[in-house]
Amino acid sequence: MNVNFRTLDLNLLRVFDEVMAERNLTRAARNLAITQPAVSNSLRRLRELLGDELVHRSGAGVQPTPRAQAMWPAVREALRQLQHTLAPSEFDAANARTTFVLAMADATAAGLMPGLIDIVEQEAPGISLRTLPLTTRDPRPQLEDESADMAIGYFPALIANLAAAAQSGESMPFESQRLYESQYVCVMRRGHPLSAAPLSLDDFCAARHLLVSFSGRPYGFVDQTLGALGRERRIVATVNQFFTAGRVVAGSDLLTVLPRHFIGTTGYAEHLVFRELPLEQPLMHVDAVWHRRAQFGHAHEWLRHSLVRAAEVAFTTPAVR
Repeated sequence: MNVNFRTLDLNLLRVFDEVMAERNLTRAARNLAITQPAVSNSLRRLRELLGDELVHRSGAGVQPTPRAQAMWPAVREALRQLQHTLAPSEFDAANARTTFVLAMADATAAGLMPGLIDIVEQEAPGISLRTLPLTTRDPRPQLEDESADMAIGYFPALIANLAAAAQSGESMPFESQRLYESQYVCVMRRGHPLSAAPLSLDDFCAARHLLVSFSGRPYGFVDQTLGALGRERRIVATVNQFFTAGRVVAGSDLLTVLPRHFIGTTGYAEHLVFRELPLEQPLMHVDAVWHRRAQFGHAHEWLRHSLVRAAEVAFTTPAVR
């Protein structure tokens, strides 16, 4: 079917793009600040123009037709370029009055916040920063409901899903940027019986452990690796903050696993020692993740660039995406 582009209402494409991103009419309506009937009416008009159903109801949401899936990348890119062309050319940080809400663990905040606050103080004194505790390895719900503008942390499963979607040509409503990388190490008090030599797997498993668990479950990624080896460790307590874990092991014979970069920010590093984990663990990649609907705003772009700068200041070998 031929479409007369001169009479095409571009708002229909905005609605189409949001529906494709959310796969849900209610959420698309909320993001666009219109009613759900208005979204349905826009889809109806676009269906009539294109001669294709575009989406079908599926459970609580919708699934796109092959035609919709094929045209979405081009529509999204065209809207992105149009928005960049029409939006103000720059963000006036010096006169901005806005608040950014960041979800991150205390170990991440300890590394990034000093540099980020320094940037704000010097360049954007009218901007306020709020941090929320990160309680999960999947921050998408916080980004979906807009309780956080950005989540920063170690999200291996989510980042892998985003990478797989990008390779397959599927678009997801989230974007990410690598900020830095670190390693997890085994931490204990100075003078601990196991601190005099490299840590063996047998000694590691025989020791008593304190686990940092955002969810409160007494099982973490180290335990998954141990399980694959047919081994296990004894977890006697869990806490939900890295700082608390460091304080506890500094005055006990418990072991814990912390990001290596975090130890120097605790203020009591002289009471701690660390040893390499006696099992293979991948590097800890710390990424910023945000919802796609926020990414084209110049304020959000300034925030992302500022986080990269803060990471470069805080870590001597920041990762480059």
